[in-house]
Amino acid sequence: MVDDNELNRLRDIAAPAPGTDAKARAFEAALRAYDMDEKTSPAAQGSAKGLRLTERAQKLWSEIMQKKLFATPAIAGLVALPIAGYATIYMLQEQPFLSVGDEKITETLADKPLAKDPATVRPLTVAEADKRKKADADAENRIAAEALPPASPEPQSAAGGLARQGAPTGNVPAPAASGEFAQDGGASAPAVKGMAGTTAESKLMVQPPAAMPADQVPLPEQNRDRIEDFRTNPVRAALEDPVSTFSIDVDTASYSFVRRSLREGVVPQADTVRVEEMINYFPYDWKGPDVASTPFNSTVGVMPTPWNEHTRLMHVAIKGFDAKPAEQPKANLVFLIDVSGSMNEQDKLPLLQSAFRLLVNKLKPDDTVSIVTYAGDAGTVLEPTKVSEKDKILNAIDTLAPGGSTAGEAGIRQAYRLAQKSFVNDGINRVMLATDGDFNVGQTDDDDLKRLIEKERKTGVFLSVFGFGRGNLNDQMMQTIAQNGNGTAAYIDTLAEAEKVLVEDASSTLFTIAKDVKIQVEFNPQKVSEYRLIGYETRALNREDFNNDRVDAGEIGSGHSVTAIYEITPKGSGGEKIDPLRYGQGSVNNGGVANADEYAFVKIRYKLPNEDASKLITTPVTSANEVADFDQASTDQRFSVAVAAFGQKLRDEDATAKFGYDKIMEIATAARGADSFGYRSEFLSLVRLASALGGNR
Repeated sequence: MVDDNELNRLRDIAAPAPGTDAKARAFEAALRAYDMDEKTSPAAQGSAKGLRLTERAQKLWSEIMQKKLFATPAIAGLVALPIAGYATIYMLQEQPFLSVGDEKITETLADKPLAKDPATVRPLTVAEADKRKKADADAENRIAAEALPPASPEPQSAAGGLARQGAPTGNVPAPAASGEFAQDGGASAPAVKGMAGTTAESKLMVQPPAAMPADQVPLPEQNRDRIEDFRTNPVRAALEDPVSTFSIDVDTASYSFVRRSLREGVVPQADTVRVEEMINYFPYDWKGPDVASTPFNSTVGVMPTPWNEHTRLMHVAIKGFDAKPAEQPKANLVFLIDVSGSMNEQDKLPLLQSAFRLLVNKLKPDDTVSIVTYAGDAGTVLEPTKVSEKDKILNAIDTLAPGGSTAGEAGIRQAYRLAQKSFVNDGINRVMLATDGDFNVGQTDDDDLKRLIEKERKTGVFLSVFGFGRGNLNDQMMQTIAQNGNGTAAYIDTLAEAEKVLVEDASSTLFTIAKDVKIQVEFNPQKVSEYRLIGYETRALNREDFNNDRVDAGEIGSGHSVTAIYEITPKGSGGEKIDPLRYGQGSVNNGGVANADEYAFVKIRYKLPNEDASKLITTPVTSANEVADFDQASTDQRFSVAVAAFGQKLRDEDATAKFGYDKIMEIATAARGADSFGYRSEFLSLVRLASALGGNR
């Protein structure tokens, strides 16, 4: 191989005077070279049958086939690309470019003499031949190394050597449309136009790719998930602000989202962790009411706080009346399904179809199902159909296909029209929206959607939302429209989660027994210095909203349970975080001695599904509800506390900063109980994952 320096030196030296002997030697060498080429060539150069592969290319192809590198289509494509480029370069070197008429367009390397005098043309020496072979072997190794995808931080090349660090592997640049060859990252290699002005073939092939310019490095796919940000509930002084009010509309989307993040090896973003949704993801065996006329029953308790020896936990749980299947009213359901282009992923539309098939198989023959889809526009896939025609419904689900933008507003309007068309008096009338993200066509503002759904809610048609997939999820919109549609929001990341939400929990998510359910807790400053509500930040209500029947709140489904936990600081415990007021009231009038022993007074206000006037249930929390040791609390209470600690830990809250994952594991393991569905065992695995990932240690 003659390098650039030697070529330049040869071009610059003076040509020797022609001589008879030199001409004879040159002519004889040319004949020998021609004879050798004729013996090794299956066809004459310039044959119309096309160019032949070089011996080097044939050898490389043979090695690839022996190693069975075409076992997968991906590797086959990656390997074929550099070979095609290699052959192209060879053809450019071996053949003159075509000419138009008698005028040659450009010349090839073979057309350009290295010296002015034929006497300077000579056979390669043994050293030069060895040098060329070594360069060719290096070229083959580099081609093979760049053709294979990396399997480790230091991937092996096809020849067994380490791929060079800092250089991209996998894709070898293809010729540009103009005939020029560019290196990786768009930095131009020496231009090759007819190969004019270049050196030898191996120099071009061995040239390492230039580093990709910073402004051309492809950015990672943008995560367009929209999550509502919120601040953790603060510690409040009972003397100054003794009343806490919130809506109990509790969803489960946060737990599923957290689970998926941890399984993907990522500590979840703090605002995706809504502690109340994590607590209420699990079924608990709270005592429910005995008769349907009383929609739910409350259970309260006070216990020591595992993460703070100076405070206690006040545990409030309510359980809805569990209607038997025979007692459940008829259901009129409209499936509102997002079939926009972004749903074309395995964990989106295909999972959605499988999930809704499970739900259809759960429904009774007299129930009604309609299907509306939305993409560029809304369309009715299935008019209201009785579940007795199950095959017709399932076939309609199976025909769904993704494509288009997301006209969610038009879809919602069409879904409500169908729900009204088949409205069931004294029954369940619900739109079930399944989507992966935004409504990017039509009415897209969350406040506008909120007003639309509030208006439709008054007609008796409620709305539930089910989220699918990652990267485009509008969790904020899901929460807004579910809360204002008297429905629930769930995130479905697996078929098992679909079964839980739509089959096992179908009664609690579909069959409403009470609506606009609110909780208000008044703390006794003689017993409680401070309190803090764990979770429910996005569901807070003003104190005056509790008695205002026009203010929307959550709903309770058949057999549904809701749990809320307060961390309270008993008066005189020494755990206060707020300094007393200098000019504050030294004592309070707590209504007499009869109430002096109460920690708090719990009030629950609700409406029956078909009524507009609310009713009130009250429960005092006294020392009789207290246990002296945390282990004396019930299994369900202790497990819910473990989940509350885990949620706070993931949010990196001050309260659990010094409470380790090992303590959470200890509590949850001891309180796992029967765990017939395996949910609590799964929770333990998530705690281990979070600990391994070092999430907010």
